[in-house]
Amino acid sequence: MARIETFDEHPSGTLAAGDGFKLADVDPDSTPGYPGGKSDGQALLAELDGKLATLQEKLFAEAKFGGSKRILLILQAMDTAGKGGIVAHVVGAMDPQGVQLKAFKAPTDEEKSYDFLWRIEKEVPAAGMVGVFDRSHYEDVLIHRVRGWASPQEIERRYVAINEFEARLTDTGTKIVKVMLNISRDEQKARLLARLDDPSKHWKYSSGDLKERAFWDDYMAAYQAAFDNTHTEVAPWHVVPANKKWYARIAVQQLLLQAMEDLNLEWPAAEFDVALERSLVERS
Repeated sequence: MARIETFDEHPSGTLAAGDGFKLADVDPDSTPGYPGGKSDGQALLAELDGKLATLQEKLFAEAKFGGSKRILLILQAMDTAGKGGIVAHVVGAMDPQGVQLKAFKAPTDEEKSYDFLWRIEKEVPAAGMVGVFDRSHYEDVLIHRVRGWASPQEIERRYVAINEFEARLTDTGTKIVKVMLNISRDEQKARLLARLDDPSKHWKYSSGDLKERAFWDDYMAAYQAAFDNTHTEVAPWHVVPANKKWYARIAVQQLLLQAMEDLNLEWPAAEFDVALERSLVERS
């Protein structure tokens, strides 16, 4: 069997948006820490699907016996960056019974009548679950900053509220994985054109994407500000180069695996006499 190429350096370190991080310095076409090519990455993804599924089952099983641990994967990106591909090809390896997926759209009138975190708090994962936010509370400091829908003072308040919210989640057993899928403006253009050239992809296209595309530089500045203000020890940001979809998928898979391993999951001990139950089964 051919050797499967693994990461030389783990994405939890190479992709972290910590002190001194500059989004402008990240090449969206790069593959930090991974020496292999597309076929290698696809093989690695498939190889580790089973490990990810097993860890998720342990997480789910622990909660059945009183465990409080859970995972929250937050996916943020410009349109076409591949959030759906992460859900399908990485999260899709897990048992759907143990996954809570929420795609946040524009808030309803009712949601707007509350503070911005109200609708978010209702969707946090239950114990034993892997929660996935396809967009999230970060929209309220990204598009609201770019479009001027909130004052600078309100944006600053929201950064503080986000950090407090994520700290509370961590205190109650949640491991947070925050990912920004970073594609280039040229790559987004190519993906939009590909959607228009393929009738089966027309349903994915929205002319609204072009409106947001016009604010590209403003969005990059808003993302940088979000990293600067909300990259914390308990909820660090990871910026994943995403021009190569295969790389983005293996990088996020690695981040999820690391998050689950950090929870030190264990299979629950049997609350019955195994030998006795075995003998009863054999005689049945």
